[in-house]
Amino acid sequence: MTIALRRRLALALLAACSLATGARAADIAARPVVITAGALIDGIAPRARANVAVVVQGKRIVAVRDRDAKDLPPDAERIDLGNATLLPGLIDTHTHLFLQGEVKEEGGYDVQLLKHPLAFRTARAVVSARRALEQGFTTLRDLETEGAGYGDVGIKQAIEAGIIPGPRLFVATVSISSTGGYNLEGYAPEITVPKGSQLIDGPVEARKAAREQLDHGADWIKVYMTHRSWVDRDGRLVTQPTLTVEELKAIVDETHGWGRKVACHAYNGIGLKRALDGGCDSIEHGLEITDEEIQQMLRQGTWYVPTLAVYYKDWDPADTAAGQRDRRRAELHGVSFAKALKAGVKIAFGTDVGGFPWSEPIAQEFAREVEFGMTPMQAIQSATSRAAELLGMQGQIGVVTPGAAADLIAVPGDPLANVAVLEQVEFVMTGGQVFKAPAAR
Repeated sequence: MTIALRRRLALALLAACSLATGARAADIAARPVVITAGALIDGIAPRARANVAVVVQGKRIVAVRDRDAKDLPPDAERIDLGNATLLPGLIDTHTHLFLQGEVKEEGGYDVQLLKHPLAFRTARAVVSARRALEQGFTTLRDLETEGAGYGDVGIKQAIEAGIIPGPRLFVATVSISSTGGYNLEGYAPEITVPKGSQLIDGPVEARKAAREQLDHGADWIKVYMTHRSWVDRDGRLVTQPTLTVEELKAIVDETHGWGRKVACHAYNGIGLKRALDGGCDSIEHGLEITDEEIQQMLRQGTWYVPTLAVYYKDWDPADTAAGQRDRRRAELHGVSFAKALKAGVKIAFGTDVGGFPWSEPIAQEFAREVEFGMTPMQAIQSATSRAAELLGMQGQIGVVTPGAAADLIAVPGDPLANVAVLEQVEFVMTGGQVFKAPAAR
């Protein structure tokens, strides 16, 4: 068989694969790219695969082969990552692009809403989106703008248009809580200050808020079901509930009617139980979940996004009420995570980054997941195929299989032996385009 004939057959095979997976004509026409690496963790299989070649055409993966396979397209661009481990692009399902960490010396949370113009906050959000992509996170569910209105919709549009680099975004816009249920707080009552959430009272206002946010581009609705927390005289963590079950049901009913879902911030207690009774799709944080609530989550198919690492940062002094609260939160959180994991609750990776600075490694969450019971493979899958399932994108992102989006990353070493190497992403491809690569490829 001549070289020319082999080339035509290879191109025909790739075109057929692309058509079978619904790829666009532009993908078929694009020059294929072959990425080789020492190992592949594909987001689904229980073990890594050694010495692989992933064939990308346009924006999609069209084949996964052995590195020395004879049927690799001969005219492809080659990217050799040596002994690196190749993985799907990572997914963080709880972020805040418009927050930059609550640095007390700079004025904490309040200064971001009171003194930083929206244009300034947007500029910082653009940098945050780029930092996420640099760290290998090719998809984010950004759970509200914290007083920056519908700025996340604009960031999403700019990324999709190719104006700025950044991950694929699922946005929650403004979020919803109740009167007395969100910051800013502590100012003179005769002064009107901005709030980091849309505050409602009653099912009618709740439904209207959901409609407004959905109409303005929300992919998810974020609801605060708890607010302040403290430690009582008996050492128990107590958290203020916010919305009633009836208010939440109105939001859930409206949101589900639009074919979208509801994420509920809920620490513990009355508010967390109301979140489950009201039909939320994911529990965010879940610092203290009872055995009964775990069983309810299993029955209802509720997801758990624990955001562990952020609760081990910036504790107040141990002899203060806030410091006692911080330590009690951490004590309970790991226990709840371990119980939920053992019971089989669906868990997706989320970090609450923005609550801590974007300059810190987002992947630090993996070590906490492993500390509290996940295997390294389970932790990786929580940020790949499992997170994709939460987002309704199973088979499309978070996996390295034919037909999936060409979102790929590579790290040095073996993350199954040490998840900390996921903080050292050397290669990032998003939508078939190389965004980050080692100096020598």
